[in-house]
Amino acid sequence: MKDGGIIGRGRNEVTSSNDPTAHAEVQAIREACLHLGHFQLKGCEIYTSCEPCPMCIGAIYWSRPDAVYYACTQAEAASIGFDDQFIYEQIALPMPARSIPMKRIDLPDYKLPFATWKTSMNKTEY
Repeated sequence: MKDGGIIGRGRNEVTSSNDPTAHAEVQAIREACLHLGHFQLKGCEIYTSCEPCPMCIGAIYWSRPDAVYYACTQAEAASIGFDDQFIYEQIALPMPARSIPMKRIDLPDYKLPFATWKTSMNKTEY
């Protein structure tokens, strides 16, 4: 919502679209950003049926709304099969202890994209 009006809506489309990122909050953020023509939601509020999962929390922080309001809690979501506790636990672990291996690789010129971004005169800060 922005200035009392709805600028984006979303619903969970994970199974209908075979897209694990198609959570309602992410869908609403995408639509709101398209509506605004900007990648940030400053001055906006997000209303959602449930406390956001770790992925949606990340998307919310990247989009920078002013506030998030939710109805059901993480525990209530878990009671009907939407249990994100495992993900919260995995994020808190050091990478070598996580259930999905995450290993750094050393490639030649691996810093080139970052160096290019750092010196670019055409970048949009976010």
